[in-house]
Amino acid sequence: MSTAHPRAPQSLPLDLAALTVQLRASRGFAHKQDIAGVAQVLSRHLPGGLGDTTLAQQAGIGLGDDCAVIPDGHGEHLLLAIEGLVEDFVSEMPWFAGYSAVMVNLSDIAAMGGRPIAVVDALWSDGVGQAEPIVQGMAAASAAYGVPIVGGHSNARAPRPQLAVAVLGKARRLLSSFAARPGQRLLMAVDLRGQWEGGYPFWNASTRTPTDRLQADLALLPQLAEEGLCAAAKDISMAGVLGTVLMMLECSRVGATVDLAALPHPPGHGPADGLPALLRWLQAFPSFGYVLAVDGDHVAAVCARFHARGMACAPIGTVQGGSALQLQSGPDSDLALLWDWAAHPFIVPQREGEAP
Repeated sequence: MSTAHPRAPQSLPLDLAALTVQLRASRGFAHKQDIAGVAQVLSRHLPGGLGDTTLAQQAGIGLGDDCAVIPDGHGEHLLLAIEGLVEDFVSEMPWFAGYSAVMVNLSDIAAMGGRPIAVVDALWSDGVGQAEPIVQGMAAASAAYGVPIVGGHSNARAPRPQLAVAVLGKARRLLSSFAARPGQRLLMAVDLRGQWEGGYPFWNASTRTPTDRLQADLALLPQLAEEGLCAAAKDISMAGVLGTVLMMLECSRVGATVDLAALPHPPGHGPADGLPALLRWLQAFPSFGYVLAVDGDHVAAVCARFHARGMACAPIGTVQGGSALQLQSGPDSDLALLWDWAAHPFIVPQREGEAP
């Protein structure tokens, strides 16, 4: 059965203007906006511009998706994901940072319809002793998810600990951030059987979960892809659920309206619980959380797959034409603009000829 919060969607007295201001100023939104700037620099130094960054142009994939996609020559695709961890997280929570570095890459592979094959890492530390809890965390995640660590790079003579991890995977049928289309429903799928981890916005539903359940849950995404039930997907990252929706919309060149009252959430973190509690959940980086774009006739079937495994999954909005992500606090509430990617690029550099 579903673990979604049982409160029915309704119009709620929520200050949407204040919420949008705080989300735009959040650390997660700021980090994501850096992507567009770096990509713009890269485009100026590649002979073919950003077109040189993808080997899967025929699949409609581009810079901004969860993984790089490499056709294998036999009708399937290799997936390559990489994540670098923020410095303060690695310093303050080294074991959980190591665990998370593997876990988030596995989520990226799954979000594109893939199954993970192997992990490599790049680790810097001031001595082997400082590196040990980070490595312990990576090893724990590798064992929990059944994906081997096969190599990497280490430097134990660095001034402070830093970590990046990459995962290789393979997909029979791709999901992508570039495939959302007007008329599709946006779904949020999330495992609410967790708890906050430290002072960071990490919703941990992984480290205390049986390994067989972790692995079977992660396999849901490639199963949905192979059965043609899901059009597009993105794992919920440090920009939170709304930042993740925005990234998908920008990649797909579409807009959407999201109803905050429809979001699955832990008890005490919904729109009726006040702005601070809601903001914490909207900025959460869950260990298992995805935004999906699904055709209307597949919504019930997709939700049922997650509910059958004890996870929450619910429609939270509708994909539309245009470039705006608008929010409402119930089906009859006023709308508030969170972001317009055509006016202000988020992660995708402005395309030539597009009006600022």
